[in-house]
Amino acid sequence: MAELGTATITMALALAAYGAVASFAGAKGRYAALVLSGQRANYMATLALGVAVLALVAAFLSNDFGIRYVAEHSNLAMPRIYTWVAFYAGNEGSLLFVAFALSGMAALSMAMTPRRTGTQRAYANGVLMLLLTFFVGVMLLLANPFTQLATAPADGIGINPLLTHPGMFMHPPLLMTGLIAISVPFALGMGGLLSGRIDDEWVDGARVWGLVAWALLAAGLLLGAWWAYTILGWGGYWAWDPVENAAFMPWLALTAFIHSIMVQKRRGMFRMWNIALINIAFTLGAFGIFINRGGPVPSVHSFGASSLGWVFLIFLGVVALASFGLFFYRLAVLKSTHSLESTLSREAAFLVNNLLLLGIAFTTLWGVVFPLISELTTGRIITVGEPFFDQVNGPMMLALIFMMGVGPLLPWRTATWATVRRALVVPVAITLAITAAVALLLEIRIAAVLVGTAVSTLVAVSVLREWVRGTIARHRSTGAAYPLAFAALIASNRPRYGGYVVHLAIVMLAFGIIGSSFYGTTRDIFMRVGESATVGAYTVEFAAVETTIFADRTERQAVLNISRNGEPLTTMRAWNGVYPSFQMVSTRAAIRSTPVDDLYVIFSEVQPDGQTAAFRLLVNPMVWWIWFAGPFVILGTVIALWPTRRRAVAHVELPDPPKLGEQAGGALAKGAS
Repeated sequence: MAELGTATITMALALAAYGAVASFAGAKGRYAALVLSGQRANYMATLALGVAVLALVAAFLSNDFGIRYVAEHSNLAMPRIYTWVAFYAGNEGSLLFVAFALSGMAALSMAMTPRRTGTQRAYANGVLMLLLTFFVGVMLLLANPFTQLATAPADGIGINPLLTHPGMFMHPPLLMTGLIAISVPFALGMGGLLSGRIDDEWVDGARVWGLVAWALLAAGLLLGAWWAYTILGWGGYWAWDPVENAAFMPWLALTAFIHSIMVQKRRGMFRMWNIALINIAFTLGAFGIFINRGGPVPSVHSFGASSLGWVFLIFLGVVALASFGLFFYRLAVLKSTHSLESTLSREAAFLVNNLLLLGIAFTTLWGVVFPLISELTTGRIITVGEPFFDQVNGPMMLALIFMMGVGPLLPWRTATWATVRRALVVPVAITLAITAAVALLLEIRIAAVLVGTAVSTLVAVSVLREWVRGTIARHRSTGAAYPLAFAALIASNRPRYGGYVVHLAIVMLAFGIIGSSFYGTTRDIFMRVGESATVGAYTVEFAAVETTIFADRTERQAVLNISRNGEPLTTMRAWNGVYPSFQMVSTRAAIRSTPVDDLYVIFSEVQPDGQTAAFRLLVNPMVWWIWFAGPFVILGTVIALWPTRRRAVAHVELPDPPKLGEQAGGALAKGAS
């Protein structure tokens, strides 16, 4: 397998390099055959990397410890189900995964890009192949997953215990794929700049792939929060960890980009903004890869660190300089057809959203890089903790959620204060009434909670009110039943209403974060078998401890009888495992989750008698809503991406013009058909 894997990676590198050269040369010289050859090299590189992926998976399944990467990340005791996780557990395998994901998306995006875009498409393919050349080249020369050992050991070291978790099957692949998926809209934008034709053609494909990358990152971040919540044993789900932030920052930039291109499509505005935003998103994505694989700052994800940080730092610098250099070079062709007419308009609201999103992103970036700056300037590493991020980003996030509620109520182009008052009076009145009722019922006295509840409620009220009004209007005009009228309303403008579904998911996240951040209860205690302790309204009885010994670990489970207000509820099991070779204790919380609260129990530090252990007991209100929001994020994205049915039109064959890109259906289109 080692020889096959190395051969296919070498082949992929040659194909990617050829694809980049052929695409750029073909676009520059308007050689349709050369452009087509470059695109076919794209497809073949994907095939070659797919074979390399299969070869590495087969090496894990066959316990081929003669391959160093297999020996370092698996052993005979590892359950076969974690083979896929072991595949990307280290630097070499994750690079192979990233390269394969990039090549697959590059091939698919070029197949989907309309041929009428001409040289834009060719240059975009060249950019994608250039990026692929970098990743495959680094992998082959500096981090080959198929490097062989002189002597194969009888057994491997084993997989990192923190990765033996169900969330690891999807969390890392989603984040890695999401970060590298930003390459596609970035390449489309760069293709437009290189061709000198920045019209609105590139925006359609960039919107689709921007949404794909955004959804992948969102799902990956939520799964990562769930992983941290269940296995790290601290009772939380987000602590502004540098690797978490590395995915969060490009997600923020993509959020701004996705909203901003809506204005370009509708009003012909924000063309400069959109190129700048996708450049920022891609640069932050490259920074995320640097943080993930360079390991320059402490992180709970430091098991993925490597010595390749300098390579990715150079890559980050080159990407930033090249993309923004091209942006300023083509600034003259980026002028919008319309300008902002009023500060009281939906366009202005989108602009404020963009500024808030970038403000949060760059504040987060400052917090991530500050330890590096402090070490370089003072020789001491001064870390930036959770309080900084909460205090600085918290108000901006509340302002952002407020704009989510107000922005859709504003008209396009311009409005008067009287118009704004009429649009806001009913939603604001409903919001204030609901917030007051909740505050009285739950005895809320914390100002931040009241403000967060109010702005989140405003978003929900605005969305639901528009849905109700639209559904009633369609019911009256068509006579359709209300469910059918609602479905027709959603189908009438899928991007808009899909976005509203995502807005509701953000509201769920906000409520979950507010409840768990301000009203959680924690108790640390030692209990002996047969003893019990209370936390909040719950009573936890330590009924028994069960021990199982494996070749590489010792597993213990605490059997817990749970009651609430004296009424028996259920039996739960909290788990921990001791891994001598890693000098690590891994835990998995016992969690009883409801829409109201989570009972969360961590089992650790078993005493020498085997009957006494340390427990952390927590009651976390409303965390359930954070996980419940995840499917709505995906649902909203699917609705927004769902293609609109188009009417069939007669197709007339036209003669090809003599040169590529002079008009739709030119020689490039002929060669690619």
